[in-house]
Amino acid sequence: MSDTEKAGTAVDPKLLEILVCPVSKRQLAYDREAGELISETAGLAFPIRDGVPIMLVEEARPLDGQPRDGQPGGGR
Repeated sequence: MSDTEKAGTAVDPKLLEILVCPVSKRQLAYDREAGELISETAGLAFPIRDGVPIMLVEEARPLDGQPRDGQPGGGR
């Protein structure tokens, strides 16, 4: 059943080519297993829900437990 869950987070490769991080404006890395788009520069991981990338900083999780800049309480 995990294959079905992963299929729900699949993202169109063409969409991945044009999406950039809303903070750094740099290219994102696709983490298929986690179902996230990763911005190493901004230190954020953006979730993918039902195949749709959620590119809102408020919805992103900090990488390595780093607090988000400009977010009170680091989203905790």
